[in-house]
Amino acid sequence: MRLAVISDTHGRTELISRVLLRESEAKEVFFLGDVVSDIEKIIPEFPDRIFRIVHGNCDYFSNYPLFDIVEYPFATVYFTHGHRYGVKYGTEGLLHSAKGAGANIALYGHTHIASVGYKDGVFLVNGGSLALPRDGKPSYAVIDVTDKGILPTVKYL
Repeated sequence: MRLAVISDTHGRTELISRVLLRESEAKEVFFLGDVVSDIEKIIPEFPDRIFRIVHGNCDYFSNYPLFDIVEYPFATVYFTHGHRYGVKYGTEGLLHSAKGAGANIALYGHTHIASVGYKDGVFLVNGGSLALPRDGKPSYAVIDVTDKGILPTVKYL
């Protein structure tokens, strides 16, 4: 199973479409906030996908949750935008919450910097930003989950 992880699109809906066309094997898409209306515009174009959405710090008055959890065979995913966890200053709070939820994957955005790490049995994955990357090129992440293991990868447009 392949998961796509997108966040911080800030009005660049065409970039979301490019990613989803490129990642046709990713049937589940995690949108980690900033700006949720971007992903809402794209959803009708991809009726074969499942979209999982949380709000970010720029999503004023959003009805989407701050975080959510999804369980799959071989993986439990905790996902959030990250602003309430202080992820610009470290991932300790996020890691604590993910572990408390029994997750082995924690997804976050907010920093606009792509990152993949592993700590205390949890993969910490930030796909960066499609619209306003602070580390160079627009990016997103994919995660392959199989009975043999979990493989997160950052990809660039």
